Amino acid sequence: MIEISNRYPRVAEYLENEVGFEKWSRCHYPGLRYNITTTNMLNPITYHVKGGKLEGVVDIFNKTCTCKEFDIDKLPCVHAIAAAHHAQVSVYSLVSPYYTKEYYLLAYGETIYPVGSQSQWDVPNEVVTRIVLPREVKEKKRGRPKTSRFPSVGEFRKRKNRCGKCGAYGHYKKKCNSQIRSTEGNPPTNVPI
Repeated sequence: MIEISNRYPRVAEYLENEVGFEKWSRCHYPGLRYNITTTNMLNPITYHVKGGKLEGVVDIFNKTCTCKEFDIDKLPCVHAIAAAHHAQVSVYSLVSPYYTKEYYLLAYGETIYPVGSQSQWDVPNEVVTRIVLPREVKEKKRGRPKTSRFPSVGEFRKRKNRCGKCGAYGHYKKKCNSQIRSTEGNPPTNVPI
């Protein structure tokens, strides 16, 4: 703020007096702003919780955890429960007030009317006249889908069949048209001696 007041004194006066720090400075904002967790550096109480496969950094004052379960659900995660136990803080104080009986009664205090029949709906003409086509559906082929992939290191592709009669690849002994076997020292099996 000192740098701003040195360079732009009128802007600094406007930010301090008319706007207020909590509107433009993240560290002074009291809660979540634009889904960004804010912290007040005046009360940094963080706990690094480790245990088995679980690990997280919990800030009890701001009710946040690096696993984000505590931030999103507004219920203490396992890390926050362990940190609260260590700090001797009640776990119930970490639960959001949205889960209390009072908030439940406020949410369902008014009458919720069911949706009437379709003939009673008030639908604008532009919605009624709009033509919506179903998406194009491709016909599925029968059987297992074909996949082509690259073999990983150390993996070998299946070789073609090798003929036991002529030694060539691509066919096997039963389908071989060759009369002579290409082996040294052994006479061919189909040629009379």
